[in-house]
Amino acid sequence: MPDGFDPMSHPPDPKQRALHLLESLTQAHGAPGSEGQVRAIFRRELDGVGDLSADRFGNVFCATPGGGGAGPKILIAGHMDEVGFMVQNITADGFIQFAPLGGWWTHTLLAQRVRILTRDGGEVPGIISSKPPHFLSEDERAKVMKIENLFIDAGAADATELQERFGVRIGDPVVPDSAFSALANPDLLVSKAFDNRVGMALAIQAAEMLQHLEHPNTIIAAGTCQEEVGCRGAIAAAQRIQPDVALILEGPPADDTPGMPDVPQGKLGGGVQIRLMDPTAIMNRALVKFVTDTADECGIRYQVTVRRAGGTDAKSVQTAGDHGGVPCIVLGVPARYIHSHNSVLHIDDYLAALRLVVELGKRLDFAAAASLVDYLNEA
Repeated sequence: MPDGFDPMSHPPDPKQRALHLLESLTQAHGAPGSEGQVRAIFRRELDGVGDLSADRFGNVFCATPGGGGAGPKILIAGHMDEVGFMVQNITADGFIQFAPLGGWWTHTLLAQRVRILTRDGGEVPGIISSKPPHFLSEDERAKVMKIENLFIDAGAADATELQERFGVRIGDPVVPDSAFSALANPDLLVSKAFDNRVGMALAIQAAEMLQHLEHPNTIIAAGTCQEEVGCRGAIAAAQRIQPDVALILEGPPADDTPGMPDVPQGKLGGGVQIRLMDPTAIMNRALVKFVTDTADECGIRYQVTVRRAGGTDAKSVQTAGDHGGVPCIVLGVPARYIHSHNSVLHIDDYLAALRLVVELGKRLDFAAAASLVDYLNEA
């Protein structure tokens, strides 16, 4: 992986810094519950930027007070985990049966490469099974296979070789094997795990930038665990931090390809996506206005979205806090084909999201934060 960044040196070009972070983070192994490699990058990149800490669930934090810590606590959080699998069983002839961690559509899995993380920290390559068309019945051709009928081939002769020589055990995490690269348009980036290493990159880079800017707020960058299996880590993170406002940073699905809605709300190159609702969270309306007004004033390109499916860590954070809730907003960099081996995003959307997060980090002072929840005096 690329070397760490010295935040005390001259700030790098934001785009180059973003590419460095995105490559490092996407190539890390980080299935739900096994986010250690991502956690290590967060610690390395933010060492010296603020006070680093972790909770007992595995969430990590970097707190940077501004203006003597006189302002509210602004949480800028991405989740560290990616959709993946766990080794569920090893057959006598050395094949691996696996359970999904997060949402998968089996059509995306056949014949794809994966990486198995062993208990000693090594990685074992494998290939998900795919029956050749010569052996498919007409009935099989018309159906989507169930994940429980697939297996991973790691090249072992039998269970003994797989376990004793390769070191694979039941419970080992598995993630896609997909390199970080670009399409013919160099601004369109391809990789696994943009959901949600893009949020992690934003949290890290925004924290770096905000430490050098004048503002009164305490900025708390965070990486949360196990979002893909129920937004679990965010519960513990919000309980620990007790934020006044939360910016949830995500890599949501783009919808600008054939077969999607006629009017896309997540278009590559359309700017940062501001989510107003999904089935798990309705965003604070005053915060929505504050965010969109800020984007308009700063000339930051954005697109708003209302979703009928999906969810984010806002689900867990919005109801936390000693004061009875936290105003949340979900800011995303839309990516095509998420929850698969290869997703695609536009770097300009990332940079728009970064500008917006930094501006919000500066502007959400105590007066602004208090106005978001002043329900006794609302119009």
